[in-house]
Amino acid sequence: MLIIFGASGDLTARKLVPALLNLFKGKHLPENFVVLGVSRSPMSDENFRKKVVMESEFLKKKLGKEDEAFISEFANKLFYTDIGTEYDTSYTLLANRIQHLNEEFGTANNFIFYLSTPPSLYEPIAKNLHEEGLTKEQKGWKRIIVEKPFGYDLASAKALNEGLHKYFQESQVYRIDHYLGKETVQNVLVTRFSNSIFEPVWNRRYIHHVEITNAETVGVEKRGGYYEKSGALRDMFQSHLLQVLSLIVMEPPINSDAEEIRNEKVKALKSIRIMKDEETILKNTLRGQYVASTIDGKKVKGYREEEGVNPESTTETFAAVKFFIDNWRWSDVPFYVRTGKAMPTKVTEVVIHFKTPHHDIFKSQDAYKKDNKLIIRIQPDEGILIKFGVKVPGLGFHVEQANMDFYYSDLDAAHVMDAYERLLLDAMQGDTTLYARADEVEAAWKFVDPILKCWENCPQVNTYGYSAGTWGPRNSDDLIDDSFGWRNPGDLLTDESGFCLLC
Repeated sequence: MLIIFGASGDLTARKLVPALLNLFKGKHLPENFVVLGVSRSPMSDENFRKKVVMESEFLKKKLGKEDEAFISEFANKLFYTDIGTEYDTSYTLLANRIQHLNEEFGTANNFIFYLSTPPSLYEPIAKNLHEEGLTKEQKGWKRIIVEKPFGYDLASAKALNEGLHKYFQESQVYRIDHYLGKETVQNVLVTRFSNSIFEPVWNRRYIHHVEITNAETVGVEKRGGYYEKSGALRDMFQSHLLQVLSLIVMEPPINSDAEEIRNEKVKALKSIRIMKDEETILKNTLRGQYVASTIDGKKVKGYREEEGVNPESTTETFAAVKFFIDNWRWSDVPFYVRTGKAMPTKVTEVVIHFKTPHHDIFKSQDAYKKDNKLIIRIQPDEGILIKFGVKVPGLGFHVEQANMDFYYSDLDAAHVMDAYERLLLDAMQGDTTLYARADEVEAAWKFVDPILKCWENCPQVNTYGYSAGTWGPRNSDDLIDDSFGWRNPGDLLTDESGFCLLC
């Protein structure tokens, strides 16, 4: 039984129910499976089914292709309970409903509690479930899934973990990061560890530097109030991008067991050199904020003009950080990570820049294109691209770069699961590989915390403006040593735009 707290919210209708529908259609769900929505809104089972299935705007297109019997069969697995005005209340009625459904549908006391609620409610919900005996595993297993953000800083992340650990064992806690549910993120591990052409060169001897870019074309839209408290570093860097980084950096696990992979991810995050003094942070980090511009003849608001934003806000919508990993494999290899809103392309990719040959015999047409690159595109146009040198036809030995590429879309036979489909299925099967462990979350915060404190308290920290539709502040390229700046990707994997859409 999947019990969703906060079921009347946007996430349930937009992500969770469509993912469950796909799993149901693909026959991935067990026969004895039910969903119980729990929220403070008064609703009947029928009204809940209408809201998240029959009349859901997120399923219109999909349900148009299905027959009524199939839709009814799926919808009849969904139930709803009104918790009352507060989540911190007696769960006796809820426990009775759970037990009744458990007996009726034979779910064998196997429960997943999905907390689609603010983090401040995690501990009260866990406490009330515990008081009703719903966390005990004498009969069946019990698991709890919590959504990010996992804390606002290191202290609050520790407090969240301690709050959950009072009532659930760490093995029962699943911290969901939908980024890790993407097939292309998981493919980083396979690319690295199952190919002998990559693993031998995946170290400081052959790699010059690594860059990770996450860019969104939209601004903060209606999330201005949330973003004011968060900013790009907390919203994207601390969670999603450091998770991706850990897969790039980690050592080979002993085997493919979830705990072995997570052990290596934690070691990787603990190896990041923490920047403790203001001088180092000022030199190796940069923050920016998008300002109003015109793109394709259409005026675009600046961040300070967005709803819910302080007109004098210095909150970053762009963050770039340079850092090092202190271990044998990565010693002295710089890592560059940037994330930003209101940029030319919606894209997430990892670029591994290999060192040029020590003795350069042939002259390249373009110095920027000399280095071999391995580009792992996480979204969109998912795939892998290798850039290598070839001879330009004609006299002499002039070198130009060629592409060798692979696209996930070429795998016609394979159905690529949506991130939430994969993660929900993993939680049902007890596979924690793609879920963050408590020490993993805290290791990420240990690195980010000093940067946030410096940005908040040091008067020398500037927030640089960049026009919406451009690749961030112009001086962000200066962060990258011995190179010509960031790779600015286009919509397609093989595109390298190098320009912006600003008019």
